[in-house]
Amino acid sequence: MLTIGEFSRLTHLSVRTLRRYHEAGLLLPASVDTTTGHRRYTAEQIPTAQVIHRLRELDVPLADVHRIVACPDPGDRAALVGDHLRRLEAELARTRAAVVSLRRLLRPDPAPVAVELRSVGPAVVAAVEAEVDLDDVLSWYAGAAAELAAAVREPTGPLGGLYDNALFETGRGRVLVHRPTARPPTVGRIHPVTLPAVELAVATHAGPHDDIDVTYGEVGAWLVANALTVAGPVRETYLVGPADSSDPTAWRTEIGWPVFRVGAG
Repeated sequence: MLTIGEFSRLTHLSVRTLRRYHEAGLLLPASVDTTTGHRRYTAEQIPTAQVIHRLRELDVPLADVHRIVACPDPGDRAALVGDHLRRLEAELARTRAAVVSLRRLLRPDPAPVAVELRSVGPAVVAAVEAEVDLDDVLSWYAGAAAELAAAVREPTGPLGGLYDNALFETGRGRVLVHRPTARPPTVGRIHPVTLPAVELAVATHAGPHDDIDVTYGEVGAWLVANALTVAGPVRETYLVGPADSSDPTAWRTEIGWPVFRVGAG
């Protein structure tokens, strides 16, 4: 049997932490002297103490730590830990994206975004469209893009999307994902659509989409400076996307805003 001090040295956990684990019911001593209150542990409890410590370092809630430690099945324990790790990875991805955007916004001398006006003629496309919640756009887009990739055998251009103003203004709006092709099929959710001719203000966003909103803002400022206003759903064209490269820094997304001039001249 090990005293709490010996157990502390072997696990690199302070005596105070071990007492707190005891009080919380996470790690019960093998025995407690009823007269002195001294706690004693066994060597077999060392791995359990270290697992608890790692879980708490990962901010696993106490209730989840209880379930993990008490779970008799190794597979179930691994599943519980895996669920929390996935939540942490998602939070870490959001934090990294926010840091990238903030650094870009705080650059002392940001390079001006290159915007061009472009006249685009009508285009026949194979399309999937639906009313989508803003929070669900990424997952919906992935499914639609996969359907188009499987059905469109002879594309004549890169994948693109049209996003209703309401999607950004109210959190729900019409989304249309498309692939240009001379013979658009009608299968499943896919159907032919002719995109109308339009005048676009176009800029290219380089890299992952974590800070694409910053590029949108820069294009918006350019539109205001040039007395132009948005008319209709924004268009995105994925010149290089996840289907083309696993390296997000290689992605290139064209943002095209249908525009008209404010006032005369």
